[in-house]
Amino acid sequence: MFSRYKKSGKSRPKLVELSEVAAKQPPEPEVPPKTQRRAAKAPAQVVPMDKEKKRKERLSEIKVELHKRLLDDLNLAALETASEADLRAEISAIAAEALEEMEVVLNREERTTLNQELYDEVVGLGPLEPLLKDDTVNDILVNGPHQVFVERNGKLELTDTTFKDEKHLLRIIDKIVSAVGRRVDESNPYVDARLADGSRFNAMVPPIAVDGSLVSIRKFKKEKLSVDDLVRFGAFTEEMAAYLQAAVATRLNIIVSGGTGSGKTTTLNALSSFIDDSERILTIEDTAELQLQQTHVGRMESRPPNVEGKGAVTQRDCLRNALRMRPDRIIVGETRGEEVIDMLQAMNTGHDGSMTTIHANSARDAVSRLENMIAMAGIEMPIKAVRSQIASAVNLIVQASRLQDGSRRMVSITEITGMEGDVISMQEVFRFQRVGLTPDNKIIGHFTATGVRSHFSERFKMWGYELPASIFEPFEGEQR
Repeated sequence: MFSRYKKSGKSRPKLVELSEVAAKQPPEPEVPPKTQRRAAKAPAQVVPMDKEKKRKERLSEIKVELHKRLLDDLNLAALETASEADLRAEISAIAAEALEEMEVVLNREERTTLNQELYDEVVGLGPLEPLLKDDTVNDILVNGPHQVFVERNGKLELTDTTFKDEKHLLRIIDKIVSAVGRRVDESNPYVDARLADGSRFNAMVPPIAVDGSLVSIRKFKKEKLSVDDLVRFGAFTEEMAAYLQAAVATRLNIIVSGGTGSGKTTTLNALSSFIDDSERILTIEDTAELQLQQTHVGRMESRPPNVEGKGAVTQRDCLRNALRMRPDRIIVGETRGEEVIDMLQAMNTGHDGSMTTIHANSARDAVSRLENMIAMAGIEMPIKAVRSQIASAVNLIVQASRLQDGSRRMVSITEITGMEGDVISMQEVFRFQRVGLTPDNKIIGHFTATGVRSHFSERFKMWGYELPASIFEPFEGEQR
């Protein structure tokens, strides 16, 4: 025992085992012989699932009791400097002592599982830890304490992970949000935060969440996906990658458009890899997610108001301040409100090569969203002036989409070429052409150029990126 981690404690009452509880129940009334003879024809059998369920319930009760003991026994102040090995050994020792006092016998597998779960409760996120460590899981969705879903390969699955009760779930939520200086309670029932590894976290608690707290975690990929990785996964083609490299390197202003979970942030990360290492980049996000590989990167994150409703720092505040910090490029994680006008002005006033993401279902919808956000910001401008501002600021719209089979593709690359009267003129350069579905609902299709020559070909040539004409030739063929 590591005495420096353990407090002196008093003896505690034993935990009564489930078998002992059953032994103390009053005997069942005698069954008449006739009924017994009928029952003998079809003897009752123990369903394996019921045995497994009872075993899990028993382990859960023991874990709750042991966790209470750990909180009482462990010197929490000393744990901050304890190594992982020391802490695991201390938890194992306290658990073994407690199990002996309780007169509970566990096999080696149950004891190992119990020690790991206790360690996760003390220093980690309890039942969520195994899911966070599982590399096949992309999203974790908690609907109350007794229902946890995960997404694997684009499909949702119900897991057998559960929390003890709503208090247990709320304690884990509070542990996450307090680590990044945020709060969630009845007066502020929803929160955006991030985990230690950068994963995106959102929670909504009762009374707004009716059947128990709702939690969604978008896991942060430990391995940064490069452009080569995305080409290998079929997100887009080498020709499209060569075009995008030229677009980023020649400092075109780019918007990545798409729906929720379509891979906008992943695409933005991949595009940023084409930025020269000598440039100064400033990133602005609600919750920091971007993984830029450049040397000279300044990261900013917005902040919600405090308990008194003061101290909020919005994306627009960060963006205005960023303009005074001599950036070569500004990257906004997601444009969703009044910061849009400052973003467009920055793109128009010497910060070429800036990028952002936006929620929209197509390139044309993305332009409409920009118009609507300018209107929501309370800026009264004629629609023609608004569209002229957008047309001069934005050069390229990259449309990412999550298809019905769960795959994520870059379904369209569209250039904004200027104004024709009161309408913004656009031309699609690349698209994903769907052909059909396989029997197992996998989408069949291929990427193709539209045959339209890039509006920025001369710009590419001046910057030393002379793309071959074959890149813009339509492709007709099988899936690729």
